[in-house]
Amino acid sequence: MKTPHYTKIHNRFKLNGYNFSADELKEIGYDYIKEGVPYERTLGLFIMDWMDKEDYVNVKTSGSTGDPKMIQISKQAMVSSAIRTGDFFNVQIGDTALHCLPADFIAGKMMLVRAMILGLSLDLVQPTSNPMKDLYKPYDFVAMTPMQAHNSLDKLNQIKTMIIGGAPIFPKLLKELVSLHENCYETYGMTETITHIAASKLTHPKSPFKALDGIHLGVDEEGCLVVDAPDITDKLIYTNDFVAMHDKNTFTYLGRRDNAINSGGVKISPEVVEHKLAHHVNHPFFLYGVEDELLGQKLIMVVEGDASESTLINNQLKGCDELEKYEFPKEVYFVSEILRNNGKYLRGKTTKAFEIS
Repeated sequence: MKTPHYTKIHNRFKLNGYNFSADELKEIGYDYIKEGVPYERTLGLFIMDWMDKEDYVNVKTSGSTGDPKMIQISKQAMVSSAIRTGDFFNVQIGDTALHCLPADFIAGKMMLVRAMILGLSLDLVQPTSNPMKDLYKPYDFVAMTPMQAHNSLDKLNQIKTMIIGGAPIFPKLLKELVSLHENCYETYGMTETITHIAASKLTHPKSPFKALDGIHLGVDEEGCLVVDAPDITDKLIYTNDFVAMHDKNTFTYLGRRDNAINSGGVKISPEVVEHKLAHHVNHPFFLYGVEDELLGQKLIMVVEGDASESTLINNQLKGCDELEKYEFPKEVYFVSEILRNNGKYLRGKTTKAFEIS
């Protein structure tokens, strides 16, 4: 499909069942800001930003790996991203789509852009943890977080294609999704790449991520992914994500560089170990490195639960025969709540809040 200008709203675009011209959509945005509930006001602000004279929008990063910040993203680059998504997932003009992600962040903004550019019929619902609860109609294309997908397992028959991103998909959810649906995808991306630039069709075991058309991949000297997306930015995007490249288009995600733990000279990727443990530990948890005089850093486990369950957790750890000796946590800490942001665990902030050291 020829890339339209960002000012062109597709004539088949519908919002909550109604067609809107660009001028009418601007009025809807104003009404949402003035009279809407909070999620509608946020969406209204984005609509007004999209319709203004600037050729960019300001977008807030998620803050999952640091403090949130505002960055400028080209509206035309967002159009290119929308078309790439449509091509990869075979989204057709007139398809029905559900908007259930907060429009504060790029994923929620892009669902509206996809609908406007690709000519989709988009329904808005409040971005709760269970967005399909009161919905009974079918949808061709839906984007969710893992928590939303988990709470929508009984509604998967209403969805043709689901994409899931924003946080890791743990093994239990992966098994459930694969057994119940044949067209679910895990996506890889970030604000700077305007949501996903790669996707993995969910299988058990997991298959590698495959780059979308027009995306070129490489790694830096430390093994972190480098993204070349010329229609998004003329600069290379250097990520903090360790990956194993299988060929020029596919990779397996290993973990974040800023989460890596150097314990006694052995580099440990907590995400890799967490994936092994997720088959055995039923509580929410994460692994983290804290200072240690002997090892430099020691591997600890932070569990959302009560300390009275320590015997249970230790037995579950012992039952995981996939772990290497250095991958066993040296200590287990229990917290009443793992701090989260948009579904992602805030490791450093949680350990700091509960004074774990």
